[in-house]
Amino acid sequence: MGEQMMIRRQQIFNARTRQQGFTLVEVMVALIVLSVGMLGIAGLFTQGLSAGRTAIFRTRAVNLVSDMADRIRANRTAQVAYAGAAADNNCDPLGGGGVDCAPAQMAAHDLFVWDQQVQQNLPDGEWLVQFNAAAIPPSYTIRVSWAEVGQVGLIQHQMLIQVPSI
Repeated sequence: MGEQMMIRRQQIFNARTRQQGFTLVEVMVALIVLSVGMLGIAGLFTQGLSAGRTAIFRTRAVNLVSDMADRIRANRTAQVAYAGAAADNNCDPLGGGGVDCAPAQMAAHDLFVWDQQVQQNLPDGEWLVQFNAAAIPPSYTIRVSWAEVGQVGLIQHQMLIQVPSI
């Protein structure tokens, strides 16, 4: 029995001396697993940045469309003039020394100011205001569109508002 105990101790001792650390293969496998995990984290980070950028542009688009809707509601007598072209006619709605303006001139001025805001806030920003006189009450479709990195075509946001005549 003593001899068997001695052999058993020798086997345990030999097993300990042979296994004294990690092998190169184990280290390489651990590095590969770690690298794949880090690539996944980098991909998620990039996707998060892209989603944040998209959210910013969508928020700006909603605010711009709402701004134009408010301008149209404030100047209901202009009606079809908001479906026209933007023009800087030096119209001064606040009476600060500029030229007083008729409702149609105010609409052109609103479109001019709004066009500048769309260009400044959205990449490759485009807009369209359509007036539908046949609808009861008359309605406007306000649309902004912009280019987004990685997207084919333009992304757009639109709003339909009804503005009863006065």
